[in-house]
Amino acid sequence: MKRPEVVVVGGGLAGIAAALAAAEGGARVTVLERRGKLGGLTWSFRRRGRWFDNGQHVFLRCCTEYRGLLARLGATSMVRLQDRLEVPVLAPGGRRADITRGGLPAPLHLVSSLARYRHLGLLDRARLGRAALALLRLDLDDPALDEESFGHWLRRHGQRQGAIDALWNLIALPTLNVVADEASLALAAMVFRTGLLDRADAGDIGWSLVPLGELHGERAARALAEAGVSVELGAGVEAIDAQGPGARTVVVGGQRLEADAVVVATAPETASALLGAEVLGPVHRLGSSPIVNVHLVFDRRVTELELFAAVSSPVQFVFDRTRCAHFGVDDPEPAEQCLSISLSGADSLIGRRPEDLIATYREALGDLLPGVKQAQLVDAVVSRERAATFRALPGTGALRPGSTTALDRVMVAGAWCATGWPATMEGAVRSGSAAAAATLARLGSIRPAPLLEEVGS
Repeated sequence: MKRPEVVVVGGGLAGIAAALAAAEGGARVTVLERRGKLGGLTWSFRRRGRWFDNGQHVFLRCCTEYRGLLARLGATSMVRLQDRLEVPVLAPGGRRADITRGGLPAPLHLVSSLARYRHLGLLDRARLGRAALALLRLDLDDPALDEESFGHWLRRHGQRQGAIDALWNLIALPTLNVVADEASLALAAMVFRTGLLDRADAGDIGWSLVPLGELHGERAARALAEAGVSVELGAGVEAIDAQGPGARTVVVGGQRLEADAVVVATAPETASALLGAEVLGPVHRLGSSPIVNVHLVFDRRVTELELFAAVSSPVQFVFDRTRCAHFGVDDPEPAEQCLSISLSGADSLIGRRPEDLIATYREALGDLLPGVKQAQLVDAVVSRERAATFRALPGTGALRPGSTTALDRVMVAGAWCATGWPATMEGAVRSGSAAAAATLARLGSIRPAPLLEEVGS
């Protein structure tokens, strides 16, 4: 039986997941990526002998399809996943409180640490339970949730601004890339329920120990090759012709490539330009939200913390990336330390000069970590993603398309598609898996379309 030909446009996580699932489902797959490397919005660069990621991309234990992709890439040993959720939260002046999970079942597993959460007063701590119980009662499939902002909902359930700033935004901002006052209640409720309240271990945090270019780029290239997938880099797609009952035609580099089906796994504006605005609808209204990262390399260790969050500070989340920076170097424990400050919802920062950001965040870090003031800065670099995610505002649910389109045998994938998840690595992988399944079902594949296997806890 002739194997169906599938072209995947885009080599980010959604495209990688779609290509692997389609190939394992029986298709002959070609991936076209306009850049010179795989990985999409998760990439790395080298500067003065050190590796830096474009941003700190983390996952949770509940991100089962992303973890399944890592297993498929043979990369599970290249990430760190906490045995138990632990997030130190620092404030200027040496104040610290940890968010940890205890041994009780969900949702009681967080009660002990939140009862001691010293960044909130006793009254605000007592009121947390009211909002948590209300979240548990929400029907996540109710479309009305997407009509209200999370901040407005929190205030209706007894949460004062101090609690929103010192706790709720600590989670909402890095996961939704907007603050609670802007965020869709539907997406925020999904994050808190799935990541923290429904299962005790769901919120354990994971991150890469190696540059993302290795984790998602090099590893994916090997896995795709082993699956028989053809990958063409530097292949910018110019047009897609999906008219009529015959083959779908992809124009790349002036050449016409015919296939039985196409999966477009690009940014929404690119997909809309290739397929036509009338096919995907008003996806331009999804908007975008930026992320900025400030990477600081000190001449000595200034903290033993692997990661921490901050309140009452311009700093949001900080990760020790020393091991990643020195990936491939014989000495895995250098005297210096590389800290990456991740800044979500960074509209006010995206246009600031790098030297200004470096000075501002070095000073702010010094207010949290006394050792920073005695250390010398040996290198510093700022990375930016102006359109890191779609803007998770109320009303976005209706704008996110599913896998199928009005064009026969043309599917779409990407973290901006309707996965039920915000714009995360998990959402991207889920969209790719779903697009591959829909493609193979439409083609009548020679064997069932296996979604990337979800891993257990």
